[in-house]
Amino acid sequence: MVLPIIAYGTPVLKKECEEFEEGEDISKLISDMFDTMYNASGVGLAAPQIGLAKRLFLVDAAPFGEEEPENEIEAKNFEILKDFKKVFINPIIEEETGDKWEFSEGCLSIPGIREKVARHSIIKISYFDENWNFKEETYTGVAARIIQHEYDHIEGILFTDYLSPMKKRLLKRKLNDITKGKVHTNYRMKFPIK
Repeated sequence: MVLPIIAYGTPVLKKECEEFEEGEDISKLISDMFDTMYNASGVGLAAPQIGLAKRLFLVDAAPFGEEEPENEIEAKNFEILKDFKKVFINPIIEEETGDKWEFSEGCLSIPGIREKVARHSIIKISYFDENWNFKEETYTGVAARIIQHEYDHIEGILFTDYLSPMKKRLLKRKLNDITKGKVHTNYRMKFPIK
C-alpha cells in the first residue's frame, strides 16, 4: 500500500526514533514502505517519512546502477548499487571513517531541493535485516552515503541541517512553501500546514 510521505516541517522528522521489539512482525510495514518509495521514485525511505518514529529504513539503489558513469570509479560504484536493496531495523552506525566528500543530495520529504552535503566515505553499521538476522557490515562510496542519509532520518536530522546559515536563509522561502503544501510532486504528501 502506498502511503503519503511526510513533508518538511512536520515534527516527526526532527524526532530521535525508538527501537522495535526484537522479532516484532513488521513485514507489512516494510512492504508498504517499499511500495511508497518506488511510487515516489526514491532510493531510500525512513519510517519517520511515513509518520512513524521508529528505527527503520530501507534502500534500493538500483536507479544509480542505471546512470551513465563519468569515470571508472563511478562505474564500479554504480555496478555495485544495481543490487543494493536492503532493510535496516534498529541500526547503529558504529564507525564513520575515510575522507569526507561532497555529493548533491535530495529528499522525498523536501521535494525540489538538492544541495551538496559532505559525508564520510566509509561506514560500519550493525542492524537487523527484515528476517531479524543480526548483521554488521561496512559500506563505501554512494552506498555509505545513502545509508548515512537515511540513518540521519531516524536520528531526527535532515540533510538541510548540514547547510551553512547563509544557504539555509537562501532556501527559507522554498522550505516554508513545502511546509505549507505549495509544492508539486508526483506522489502523495502530508503537510504540517495546509
